[in-house]
Amino acid sequence: MTNKLIVLMLLLLSFCLQAQPVPSLEEKIPFICTFSKNSDVTWGDDDFVQIMFFVIPESYKKPVYIRIFDPDIGGANDENHGPFNSKTRFSVYGGNKAHSDPDAKSFDPKGNYKSGILLATKVFGNDAATDNKWVSLGPFNPVEGELQKDIGGRVLKVVIEGMEGDDGNLYRLFLSSDANDNKPVEGGNGFAYEYAFRLFDSKGSVSHLYPFVPENVTAVKIRIFDYDSEGIIRVVSNARRGDICQLSAEGLWIESKHRVAKEEVNTSLDIQFIKQSDVKNNNIVVFISNQYGELMPFFTSPIGGIPKYMYKIGIKAE
Repeated sequence: MTNKLIVLMLLLLSFCLQAQPVPSLEEKIPFICTFSKNSDVTWGDDDFVQIMFFVIPESYKKPVYIRIFDPDIGGANDENHGPFNSKTRFSVYGGNKAHSDPDAKSFDPKGNYKSGILLATKVFGNDAATDNKWVSLGPFNPVEGELQKDIGGRVLKVVIEGMEGDDGNLYRLFLSSDANDNKPVEGGNGFAYEYAFRLFDSKGSVSHLYPFVPENVTAVKIRIFDYDSEGIIRVVSNARRGDICQLSAEGLWIESKHRVAKEEVNTSLDIQFIKQSDVKNNNIVVFISNQYGELMPFFTSPIGGIPKYMYKIGIKAE
């Protein structure tokens, strides 16, 4: 086993027991969002598909459940455009290539992104019985997940697809050991390579993403879709007090590049979205890549904990 794998696995084992909510308490994000396929992309979803992953420690042997809060499209939390007329499909995949297939880790859901073995699937429409409530998929045997030792265990993939309609589904997920309650799986965590989510409405609120920086990464590029000039975005780490992202427009996407200091390797970055406007119901999409163009996962509970600035060194965005 390489030193790189040993470091990552030790950090993964240090997760707190509350790592399974997606979004997590640390992220300060109210909802994941997935729009139906007839929606306008300017509403904040570029491709109408969200892919989330959950890692379960290899030593964990009991059944697990994927729980969904407010899976229907209608009622308390979702975004309508006229009468609610939409459906969303939630599907869970495991087995060979569920995570390791390159198409599953892309920012663009094409090709074999539904790789692996389909374990469960369910479609939700406008349904008062599931509105603002938790619904469980499963149980799943942890051995049904794809073994990924470099991530610390077996991985289940959840593919959320916007089907017919033009409304936005706002929901949360939880990896649980109980079908009827949110009980964390010890040592588990959730992560994504591209993340579509709702920002809080209140001016001054701060949301966070926590990409982990492995060895050999010397630079990161942050790309954000449909930010609507909401505020500022800054990067904080144990070696970075708070670089303000120098954003450049590229169509409907903006991007910012940052060099990685040696002190930031094998730690998490804190990408902060600081709201400075009164814009309501703003949904954005984010992905982060390294200098090779490879997407970097952001874990819902940061590996090694929330980074805190400790060094008096100067680092500037490119």
